[in-house]
Amino acid sequence: MGQANPLSKVPQITALFWVVKILTTGMGETTSDFLVHQMDPPVAVAFGFAIFAVVMTVQFLLARFNTWLYWAALLSVSVFGTMAADVLHVGLGIAYWISTLFFSASLALIFAVWWRVEETLSIHSITTRRREVFYWATVLATFALGTAAGDLTATSLGMGYFSSGLMFSGIILVPLLGWWRLRLPEIPAFWFAYIVTRPLGASFADWMGVSHARSGLDWGTGPVSLALAGLILIFVGYLAYQGSDRGARIVEDASVSGGG
Repeated sequence: MGQANPLSKVPQITALFWVVKILTTGMGETTSDFLVHQMDPPVAVAFGFAIFAVVMTVQFLLARFNTWLYWAALLSVSVFGTMAADVLHVGLGIAYWISTLFFSASLALIFAVWWRVEETLSIHSITTRRREVFYWATVLATFALGTAAGDLTATSLGMGYFSSGLMFSGIILVPLLGWWRLRLPEIPAFWFAYIVTRPLGASFADWMGVSHARSGLDWGTGPVSLALAGLILIFVGYLAYQGSDRGARIVEDASVSGGG
């Protein structure tokens, strides 16, 4: 299983975690679009993968949770996950509904294998190298799935980016209300919400960045990315200073029995 770590290598789940998560999804979307339009697309994808590979390598090599590195890793996943989803549609001509189904099946397979091997999908149990691999594979799949689903509703279904953002804003309340009022277990509630943050953040970021012809505000993907980066730096800096998101000590029995 790999060497055990007494602390989880993922952050505590707080309200600010969800805020930063949504901001990173938006920045990943607009940054990916900006790079693809500023560079030759294959070069942009290769560049995105290189950054992703370097940051994730450092993340795996580090023995303990680090706030700055974790969010840098998540942002690299956001950018590369967007590119991976876009390659299927733009590069290979695959319809968004097909790529949405493909990434849904990929995510389901990762969850199935993770559960079979570890008997838990709890993010509070990321204390070994193998569990960390499962965690980041899941995160990458959720970003690709969210990108495809967001583009499906905004373009293929003709809803537009702003309306899609509003729709996903409502959908993300489902796991929250389910956990709060209907006693939905924390693990499925968390991963449901985690997946929805991707099309939620990306839809609003696209709406701000794309042209008026595409029903956007036409602020540009570069300026939107910079603005989101500034907000992320502020919030992550606060988390790092407060130390409130450090990985928690694990009670293994609790992680297996269903803690989120």
